[in-house]
Amino acid sequence: MVKLDISLCTLKETDGVFIYKNRNTTLGFIRFNNIGEIEYIFVNPLFRKQGIAKNLLKLVKDKTGKKLILQKPISPLGAKLLKSVENWI
Repeated sequence: MVKLDISLCTLKETDGVFIYKNRNTTLGFIRFNNIGEIEYIFVNPLFRKQGIAKNLLKLVKDKTGKKLILQKPISPLGAKLLKSVENWI
């Protein structure tokens, strides 16, 4: 795991996608629709367990104003993430 320096990260938004990047790579991204369904979420394995996925979910919730729904199938890592945020999504 590489320690994340948030000051070196950029957040980009395109149609239904938020992307966190640094100078060298994509740290993570989330694809969603207007009704709050999460179609896909990914965090680079080198940067996991640093709050990127939770932050991406919060961005979608703020953007859509909806209760978030993760589309199936949900991977084992996705299920673990879902359990950790189930109180606020």
